[in-house]
Amino acid sequence: MIATTWVTVLRGTRTDLYGDISNVPAEAGTDAQTHIPASLIEGSRSSRTPGSGTPRVVRYTVCRLPAGTQVTEEDQIRDDRTGRIYSITAVTQPAAIGITPELRLDLTLVN
Repeated sequence: MIATTWVTVLRGTRTDLYGDISNVPAEAGTDAQTHIPASLIEGSRSSRTPGSGTPRVVRYTVCRLPAGTQVTEEDQIRDDRTGRIYSITAVTQPAAIGITPELRLDLTLVN
């Protein structure tokens, strides 16, 4: 993996000055969950709707993280370089012989 940015894992919720729950998660509590080297790749695909044949462009983002990073589908990822926040739709770790491959995250842009 060639890192293109640094990311922070966001987990849970936090409260604002008035005690209201914010929908922006807080940083995960451990140092291992902040400033993680990552590869973020954005792409797009074109597809057509079956009924009308209208072309649609579907954008997607894939993230690669080092093996052993504690991340789940309930977490969010913040790109420390751009400030963008992504929700995680899938976490997979491909099978390999003799090594532990990096994690693959399918992401959706939140902001």
